[in-house]
Amino acid sequence: MAQPRAELVGPATPIQPLARLSGQLGITLHIKRDDLAGTTFGGNKSRQLEYYLGAAQAASADTILITGAVQSNFVRTAAASAAQLGMRTIVQLESRVPDMGPTYDRSGNVLLSRILGAEVMHYPDGEDEAGADAALRARAVQEQKAGRVPYVIPLAAGNPPLGALGYMRAADEIIAQNAGFDVIVVASGSGLTHAGLLAGLHRAGHGARVIGSCVRRDAGLQTDRLKRVLAALSELTDTGGPVPQNRIEIWDGALAPGYGRIGPAAADAMARMAQVEGIMLDPVYTAKSFAAIPALVRSGSIPQGSNVLFVHTGGLAALFAYQDEIETALPRG
Repeated sequence: MAQPRAELVGPATPIQPLARLSGQLGITLHIKRDDLAGTTFGGNKSRQLEYYLGAAQAASADTILITGAVQSNFVRTAAASAAQLGMRTIVQLESRVPDMGPTYDRSGNVLLSRILGAEVMHYPDGEDEAGADAALRARAVQEQKAGRVPYVIPLAAGNPPLGALGYMRAADEIIAQNAGFDVIVVASGSGLTHAGLLAGLHRAGHGARVIGSCVRRDAGLQTDRLKRVLAALSELTDTGGPVPQNRIEIWDGALAPGYGRIGPAAADAMARMAQVEGIMLDPVYTAKSFAAIPALVRSGSIPQGSNVLFVHTGGLAALFAYQDEIETALPRG
């Protein structure tokens, strides 16, 4: 049975050539502008939310509850998308990145969520996904007692991966736009975007490699997470049979110094994309995912002459919350 879907993304996001970077790297490089997907400040979360909010609509929900890091793009996009659909939003922010300054706690996605009218609650442990989900479900019970109809968008990997369905659709969209890509590079955090793209390509019989660049866990842990998400996705929808495990490719060369922190690889990638192509990346996701491309070209894992697609998943609102860290991390000219 088809899963309900709220139409939030609109027309296909463009795929654009990156001619100058292509010349520098010796590959044919394009960018999928999913930073333009959906509502204000856009991003990959809009595609995921089409299915979560579709399920919420099917349940006649009037209140959305969702967890994320303090500078979560997901919770901000959920608040904006829910507002479009006439729903109220409660966002739960985890303390996932320690020792950040006051700008981090007030600006960027936090400020936007407040402008959007979201109620903000907090959860103290950034590595306890099951506990964060339990806290939201306890709050949902309170909302029910108050006469509302809540819908919880869960965080932990053991829940049905509805968000991955958005990137199975995106895989079809990419193939329709340009079926010639050899390699697709994307950030890999929750695993829903990465797994959805991989499953969508597999279902379509397309052999492009999908390389996920780690933004939260090392390659070993992220590989395990992808296997679990793909298995759950195959139970949720037709994926054309199991995705072969040898198609799961993970790179963690820009992960350090950890989630929500900017290391040299991410800082170099952010500066390079901005200064060569005039396109901004964010410090948490897209800088770390783009960093994979020059590194893998240098190592030979992406061969010279390859046709490569970089998926820009958005996250640009977080730039403003990371001002101090970005100014410190950027390479000096």
